[in-house]
Amino acid sequence: MAYSNFTLSDFIKQFGLIFKDKNDLFANIPAVGYSEYLDFTLKYSLPLASEINTEKARSEMIITPILLELRRMLDDKISLFSGKEFNVDLEKGLNGACDFLISLSESQIIIMAPVIAIVEAKKEDLIGGLGQCAAEMYAAQLFNQKEGNQIKIIYGVMTSGTVWRFLKLEGNVLDIDVVEYYIKDVGKILGILSSLLKKTS
Repeated sequence: MAYSNFTLSDFIKQFGLIFKDKNDLFANIPAVGYSEYLDFTLKYSLPLASEINTEKARSEMIITPILLELRRMLDDKISLFSGKEFNVDLEKGLNGACDFLISLSESQIIIMAPVIAIVEAKKEDLIGGLGQCAAEMYAAQLFNQKEGNQIKIIYGVMTSGTVWRFLKLEGNVLDIDVVEYYIKDVGKILGILSSLLKKTS
């Protein structure tokens, strides 16, 4: 068992979570400005990533530049990991690599608590990947607890690069945002991400 083996329904049943999917969680968060560099990068990379249309291309050409912009916006006060093994509890199937993991620690050598957000890249099927993302969020919650950091909320993102959907895990309540955000609204996406990280820091 590993993160990628979880369906959403299996995950909810196994860990006894309460599931909500009717809330517009981030409607009041405003868009933010972003650099000319990100604007140029996305204009150049988006058509190419869409034509190649693999998870790897979308991850490298669209998602990574946005997350690097987020790190710059937050004055490098977060750590960002890509493809790093995050093995928290093998017996429960909470093991494997996360596409992207964000910690409020500034260390880039090892993953340190508090892990605050998980970003999973998918080529197309965002709904099908929700179980994997939720399992990684739950693992982050357990990881923080083991490290003595009782941070209240873990956030997750499912994205194809061009479409972004947000999740929130607070205690045993998993909330999946009813709204999907599109790459043309990258300022709103960055606004949500930066607001969530500032709120929990």
